[in-house]
Order: sequence, then structure tokens, then C-alpha cells
Amino acid sequence: MTAAPAHASAQTTPDAALVLGFDADDTLWHNETLFAAAHAKFHALLASHHDPDTVERALYATELRNLPLYGYGAKGFTLSAIETAIELTEGRVSARELRELIALGRDILAHPVELLEAVPDTLAALAAAGHRMLLITKGDLRHQERKIEASGLASHFLAAEVVSEKDEATYARLLRRHEVAPARFLMVGNSLRSDIAPVLRLGGLAAHIPYPLTWEHEKLAELPQAPGRFFTLNSIRELPALVARLGG
Repeated sequence: MTAAPAHASAQTTPDAALVLGFDADDTLWHNETLFAAAHAKFHALLASHHDPDTVERALYATELRNLPLYGYGAKGFTLSAIETAIELTEGRVSARELRELIALGRDILAHPVELLEAVPDTLAALAAAGHRMLLITKGDLRHQERKIEASGLASHFLAAEVVSEKDEATYARLLRRHEVAPARFLMVGNSLRSDIAPVLRLGGLAAHIPYPLTWEHEKLAELPQAPGRFFTLNSIRELPALVARLGG
């Protein structure tokens, strides 16, 4: 999904204005809490077969194995949960239990968008100050489009980009498309693996806003080392001050 640019192309000279990139899930609105609740119900469903740790390890391994095929999001989770249930029960999982698993994914897809605290006011203030902003999120296209529309935040962004993966190649492609120099790009997000590290490797700037829950796949063993380019914020409320300090 790409919104048509609302402004003229950005300059890419070193003194060009800072362009802000925002992750969506768990940066602008709650997401991982929905998956955590689904995981708990999945553990309960298989409680008569295996302990929660065994169930979680098996599900995680299945999800990682299926990522190249299913991608990220509720649909991939649902298919992986069904596959895991069949494997862990040696095919004895019932039709009723499979329907319950399907319902877990449907509940995530249908859940209302719940914005994180201070997000609407912060984005409105940044937009009012003339900052150019991109929304960069990964996952199921239809689900992400629905959440973006329901959030009421779309008008603040120059473009909304839904991608299958957030790695160096993806960010490089998006920055070229929007004519943004990496050194003048600040990515804001909760995932060290997807929002922070790839942008830093490209020479950009990154602001990490930790979320209380993080999927294991999105963690890094160590914090990135990029003095003067990597920042950790307690809340999105602190972002305007950082942007001002960086000469945005």
C-alpha cells in the first residue's frame, strides 16, 4: 500500500530536513498484547497434551519455519497454530478445537485499533510543524490497510508502506523511492530487529520506543552501537524534543 506523495520530492543534500519513519504495530497502536492473549488460549487448548513451554517452543519453531511462506501477521499465526496443534496431538485435535484456533486468528483481525497513549497528539504536532513522515509497517496487506484506515492517523503521513519484511534492502528501496538520504532519515519503532538495526546499518538514525511485550523473533541479543544515531525513548512524547535536537 503506497499513498500518493502529498508534497514535492525531498532533497537528499546533507542539510535537507529530517524525514521521520514510523513503525505501526506496538509503536502507534497495540498489537502484541492481542497475540499474547491468543497464545495463552492456545496453551490452554493443548493443556491436556503438553505443558505451556513445550507448546510455545513448538509454535515458535513452526512460525519461523513458515515465515517465508506465510509472512507476518494473524493469518500466518493461525495457520502455524493449526499445524502445531496437529503435530503435538499426533492428529487427534478435533474439529471443534480447530474451529477455536481459527477463531483466535479472526479475533485478532477483527479487534479494534487501540492507539498508544500520546500518539495522536504527538503526530498531529509533528505534522503541524511541517515534518515529512512515512508509515512503514510489515504484515498482511489487507489487515494493515484496515488498521491504518481505522487509526485515523493516515492523513499525517506522506505515504503508508506495507512491506513483507523490514530489512536493509527494503529500507534502501523505500528511501530511494521517496528521495530521502539515509543520514537525514529517523526511524521510530519498538523492534530492534526490524525498526532499528537495518536503518542504522544504512547510515540512518533510529529512535527505539520499547513496548512491554516483544515477540522473540523481533529481539536482538545486544543493543546496536551507533553513538549519535541511536536513541532510546521512554515514550513517543519525547520524540518532538529529539527531532528538534537533531535539527529536524
